[in-house]
Amino acid sequence: MQYRSALMWFRRDLRAFDNAALHAALVNSAQVHCVFVFDREILDGLPDRHDRRVEFIHAAVVELRAALEVGGGSLHVLHATAGDAIPALAAELNVDAVFTNHDYEPSACARDGRVAAQLQAQGITFETRKDQVIFEKDEVLTGAGRFFSVFTPYKNAWLRRLEAFYVKPYPIEKYQSKLARTLEPTAAAIPMLAELGFESTNLRQLSLPTGMSGGASLFAEFLQRIDRYADARDFPGIKGPSYLSTHLRFGTVSIRSLVAAAWQRWQEGSRGAEIWLSELIWRDFYFHVLHHNPQVVTRSFKPEYDNIRWQNDHAQFAAWCEGRTGYPIVDAAMRQLNQTGYMHNRLRMIAASFLTKDLLVDWRWGERYFADKLNDYDLAANNGGWQWAASTGCDAQPYFRIFNPVSQSEKFDTQGAFIRKYVPEVAVLSDRDIHAPWLTSPVEQRSRNFVPGQSYPLPIVDHAAARARTLAEFKRVLGSKASAGVRMEE
Repeated sequence: MQYRSALMWFRRDLRAFDNAALHAALVNSAQVHCVFVFDREILDGLPDRHDRRVEFIHAAVVELRAALEVGGGSLHVLHATAGDAIPALAAELNVDAVFTNHDYEPSACARDGRVAAQLQAQGITFETRKDQVIFEKDEVLTGAGRFFSVFTPYKNAWLRRLEAFYVKPYPIEKYQSKLARTLEPTAAAIPMLAELGFESTNLRQLSLPTGMSGGASLFAEFLQRIDRYADARDFPGIKGPSYLSTHLRFGTVSIRSLVAAAWQRWQEGSRGAEIWLSELIWRDFYFHVLHHNPQVVTRSFKPEYDNIRWQNDHAQFAAWCEGRTGYPIVDAAMRQLNQTGYMHNRLRMIAASFLTKDLLVDWRWGERYFADKLNDYDLAANNGGWQWAASTGCDAQPYFRIFNPVSQSEKFDTQGAFIRKYVPEVAVLSDRDIHAPWLTSPVEQRSRNFVPGQSYPLPIVDHAAARARTLAEFKRVLGSKASAGVRMEE
C-alpha cells in the first residue's frame, strides 16, 4: 500500500542503514518523518541516575540524527511517554501510517497494542517489521508445529531454513530523497542527559565506542580475530568476545550483516565463526522461547521448580552484588559488572551458578540485578541465561551440574590475570593461591603480608556444603524424577 506520508518510529534499531521498518516506510511512502522517544515509562523507573545505557542511547541518537540529516531528513527526539507521544505526533504531522520494528517483550507488545488502537481510531495505519532477529515467532517450529524448548534441534532447524535472502541487507540510500526535513520546534534540539534526569557516567573511559560508527569499528576489529573465537571466548583475561552485545541490543549494528559474515566464514572453514554463529542463534532461540512462553518473565519455565525453597539470605545476596563473597573469580566478575556494566559470558555463568546453587538465592533476584547493571541487558537473553544457570529454564544445565568456583577459576583464569585486575586485595598471591586465598599456607601469608579474613574476606559459604544443600532441595522438589547422576560438577 502506498502512503502519502509516514512516520518511522526508531526504538531498539538505532541505525540509518539496513533497517527493515525504515526501508518499508521509504518504499511505501512519498515522504517519511522520523522519531525517537526517550520513553519516560522506561526511564523514570530506572534505579540509578548514572545509567550507562541511557548515555549510550543518547550518543547513538545523536549519530542517528546526523546520519539522517546527511540523507536529507532529520529526527524528532522527544522525552515523553511513547505510548501517548507517537499517536500525538502522528496526528500533528498528519501522516497516514506509522512504521516500526517488532519488539518481543510482553510489556512492549502491550504498549504497541495500545498505540495501534489509538492510531486506528485516528485513521492511521500501524505497520511493523522483523528486524532484530533472523527468524521470529513461528518461523522455526518443530515438525509437529510446536515451539522448540531444546536449543540444538532449534539450531539445526534454524540452519536448515537459513538462506541468502534472510541476511540480505535492506537498501536505504537509494530512497533517502523521501526523508522529510524536520523543522518543527519538537526537533530543534536533542535533550541533554541532565534534561532527561540522568548524569554522565564512565562510558567514555570504557572500551565501548557508541553509535553506528562504534558498532562498525568493533565488528571490523572482531572479524580480524573471529577465527580464534572458539579457543579464546571462555577466558576473561584475554580479548576473545566480539563485544558487540550492547550494539546488538540497541540496533546500532545489523543482525543480518553479523550472521552473513559468520555464515560465510564458517563455510570457508572457520571453527571460530561457526561457534560465534551458534551464539547468535542462541539469541534468536531466547526470543523464540519468550514469544511462546511469556510467563517466563516471572515464573520458571519448568513449573515444578517454582516450588524450590530458596534461602534468599539478604546479607549473602548483598555480598554477591558487591563482590565480597570470598571467592575471587565471583567477586572479580561482580566488580567488573559494577564498574563497567559488562560481564564476560563465562563469568555470567559462574556468577549465576554461585548465586543460585551455592547461596540458593532465587534466580529472579540475580536476573533483576543484572537487568539494572548490564549495558547489554535484554530481557529474553537475560531471563534465558539465568534460568539456564538455575536449571529452571528450557534446555538448562541439569540441576546437579554445579560450577565449582575454584576449579572454574583455575581453568579459565589460570594465572589470575583477570582476578588481579578487579580484586587487587589478592594480587600479591601466587598463581596457585589466588583462586582460593583462604587456603594460602602460613608461610606464604607471612611472605606476602596477606591475612585471610583481613586482607580479603573468607568465603561466605562452603562450596561442598552448599552444593549438598542445593542437591537435596532440588531432589526434594523433583521427588522420584530426581536424576541419579548427582556427582556431576564443573
